[in-house]
Amino acid sequence: MGLAFDLHPKQSAAFLSPATELLFGGAAGPGKSYLLRVAAIAWCAAIDGLQVFIFRRTYPDLAKNHLAGPTSLPVMLAEPINQRLIRYNEQKGIFRFANGSAINLCHCQHEKDKLDYHGAELHVFMPDELTHFSQTQYAYLRGRVRMSGVKLPPQYAGMFPRIVAATNPGGVGHNWVKSTWIDPATPLDVWRAPREEGGMLRQFIPALLADNPTLIADDPGYCDRIEGIGDPALVRAMRDGDWNIVAGGMFDDVWLAGDPVIDPFPIPSGWTVDRCFDWGSSKPYAALVVAESNGEPARLADGSERHFPRGTCFVVGEEYGFNGKPNEGLMLSNVEQARRIVAMEHRIGLAGRVRPGPADSMIFAVDNNGREIAKEMADVGARFVPCAKGPGSRVTGWQALRDRLKANAKHPQEEPGLYVFSICLQTIRTIPTLPRDPKNRDDVDTDAEDHIGDALRYRLTAVRREEEQSSCL
Repeated sequence: MGLAFDLHPKQSAAFLSPATELLFGGAAGPGKSYLLRVAAIAWCAAIDGLQVFIFRRTYPDLAKNHLAGPTSLPVMLAEPINQRLIRYNEQKGIFRFANGSAINLCHCQHEKDKLDYHGAELHVFMPDELTHFSQTQYAYLRGRVRMSGVKLPPQYAGMFPRIVAATNPGGVGHNWVKSTWIDPATPLDVWRAPREEGGMLRQFIPALLADNPTLIADDPGYCDRIEGIGDPALVRAMRDGDWNIVAGGMFDDVWLAGDPVIDPFPIPSGWTVDRCFDWGSSKPYAALVVAESNGEPARLADGSERHFPRGTCFVVGEEYGFNGKPNEGLMLSNVEQARRIVAMEHRIGLAGRVRPGPADSMIFAVDNNGREIAKEMADVGARFVPCAKGPGSRVTGWQALRDRLKANAKHPQEEPGLYVFSICLQTIRTIPTLPRDPKNRDDVDTDAEDHIGDALRYRLTAVRREEEQSSCL
């Protein structure tokens, strides 16, 4: 069709990668969405009958990113559309090529919307802003990636069917995307995913702002405006594609400023130690052991002595019931969950000292068979009390967590803070990456991996009663 595209070497590397499940991700501005459009057009022009599906989570985002602006699909394809080499069905969002290929524009706003593609054959699946999708949506749509009856030109042998995803850090899917592409291998390495994850050749290509010289040339002040945002985490994410924090999340700024991770040290005898809990089965359960300072000094791991403000809390142990994949539970019985919690308390050397703390009040409800989760767990040695729950309790709890982390950053520290022992890896992984609810910026997105966060907010807003303080296990 005589189409020509200007690609940066990093974009070309993604375009020509041998990986069949590729993520081009990172900073804002390196032309990730543009790359998807270029690849879709080029492949459809070269391969007869190829079916490409570009997804965004919502239709407004789909229209804004791929149907509007000087590099949108209608503009890029204006000449062949005018020559009737391509037919554009605006109502259905389909660009049909004369050779039988097609670019299909799709969205999957709600979890159930994935079922709309049950019978689809996705030769090329292109999720744009992948971290906006849930892991279950992605896995289901990946299961529709298949191809038969399409003859590939020699230069494309072994490259199809394929997935090319693009995204920035952050969003409800940050953790699962990071664990799927960023954590397992060095950037640019091509490796085969396990069979239970689709078994495709996987690759992560970092995307940086410098990968889009056209943007920098056309708008040289863009880099300065990013620097001028002020929030260091947000600047690093938008400029460098930093995946180790969620820019604009609920706690990223105060987590970085407060530097809460601390090496384990012996808990002073006068400090209170209790447990908190968020129940889960298909989703992870989360149990934390929290020590609270009474003002008595602590002997830190480096041998120094430090006084923390009275009421400062330390997450000193965790038992997280997940199968190694973000936000997927172990489907354990209540008794087995309790046994694992008790075993964790022995493991960290605090068995017999841990008092009952708050848990989600739903575990105290009695079901139709007369069973109560809290009683089943108490019978094995893990006792809890109901958390304070009511209108506004979620927002209050998250604000309490923010205030604690913010207090860490003050020198000298005057208000009670919050610290996390370095052995509590899942707390460190999930708390700083919790995204805000897009509909309520004072709340955490409930679709996120928020289970440890829930347990922690129960503890930080707990009302301490005398009978709770005096009871053990």
